[in-house]
Amino acid sequence: MFRNKTVWITGASSGIGEALALQFASGGARIVLSARRENELERVREACTGQGLPVESVLVLPLDVTDYQSMPAAVERVCETFGRIDMLINNAGISQRSLCVDTDMSVYRTIFEVDVLGQIALTKAVLPLMLEQGSGHIAITSSVAGKIGVPLRTGYCAAKHAVMGFFDALRAETASKGVRVTTITPGYINTNIAINSLNGDGTTFGRTDKSIANGMDVTRCAQVIMEGFRKGTPEIAVGEGMEMKALWLKRFFPGTVFKKVARMA
Repeated sequence: MFRNKTVWITGASSGIGEALALQFASGGARIVLSARRENELERVREACTGQGLPVESVLVLPLDVTDYQSMPAAVERVCETFGRIDMLINNAGISQRSLCVDTDMSVYRTIFEVDVLGQIALTKAVLPLMLEQGSGHIAITSSVAGKIGVPLRTGYCAAKHAVMGFFDALRAETASKGVRVTTITPGYINTNIAINSLNGDGTTFGRTDKSIANGMDVTRCAQVIMEGFRKGTPEIAVGEGMEMKALWLKRFFPGTVFKKVARMA
């Protein structure tokens, strides 16, 4: 399904982005790897080519999603290299570990710039090409936090709720134009997301959470996401902990969920 398709992944230097890159590599896709850390992108590129993917099928394209001015040139580079963009996976993101009362406004601004506005900006840069092609697929990595508000993540939850709303609306706008939109809703996945989270003063949290450390294996997570892509699932929920049951509880018994997360605080 993905052989010779051009797939652009942001946040590809680690975690879910890296795991998805390896899945696409095994499927014979042409891959664009983007993140800020070029040395880590090179490591992921080597892992992709180590699976038999030709070197010329992997483009390392460093990108800061908050640098909107660089995006037209980045899109042009991808098109010059591979001719088209078949899929964009907006996976870049940053989380938070601080109470609202202790969080600087600058931290909220950073989270929204990275997790929301950066995803929208790159999508807007790519979308006209897909509409002209009459085909394409845009995905966004949201979170269970995009459905349920939890303590110490007010900014992160707000950002993930925002992208859920934006990309659900975009799905409706592009449904008749050949462009698919998928929202990905991970629960606790064993990645470095907690380590790289921001404290209230903007410093790095620097350690993992028990829930993240005991979360779903990231390779298994990527496999579930890929299966959802193949099936055309518009919203892919992926995880194996109690947080996944909370998605259903929130719909039918919201009061129960509100009490549960209050106890978490």
